[in-house]
Amino acid sequence: MSNQVILWSLMILPWFTLYFMPKDARKRFMPVALFSIVICILFVEMGQTLGWFVWEEAAYPFKAPSYIFGANTIATMWLFYFLYGRFWRYFAVDTILNFGFIYLFHVYYLGNRGIFHEVSLNPLLNVVYANIISILLYGYQMWQEGVFERAETKSTSPSFANLQPAATKPLTESHKDNDYE
Repeated sequence: MSNQVILWSLMILPWFTLYFMPKDARKRFMPVALFSIVICILFVEMGQTLGWFVWEEAAYPFKAPSYIFGANTIATMWLFYFLYGRFWRYFAVDTILNFGFIYLFHVYYLGNRGIFHEVSLNPLLNVVYANIISILLYGYQMWQEGVFERAETKSTSPSFANLQPAATKPLTESHKDNDYE
């Protein structure tokens, strides 16, 4: 299989798994997934500029690693879907996934195919940086959850389905009495 087929597959195929995620969860965790794209692109740009690693090949016509737009984004959404709200479990599972991803996928698989080479960044330090990114993502999602307020009516759907934008929450008594006309 050619490297281009592998790189394009890593970008496109993971998106099909979102069919199995509830619509509310997709809407809830898409912002953190998009934020992970931004953070990972910044890390890759910084790493290439500082000579930490070299990407020999990318999915044409992109310069950034294609898995950032596919596998990484969707893995972030699934990780948050299953583990958000339980930070230590999230951090432990993410650390294990980071070790597997960096050692098995980056170093072994992509390295042997000539797609990726670490130059001055050892894999263990790369895992530490990935864990720092995962903490940033968790903090972002916590901040993002603050945008929503609990609905006054209880819903029978999953626990996050009764979230509403803060702008739709009812006015307090003091605001109801004021006429702004």
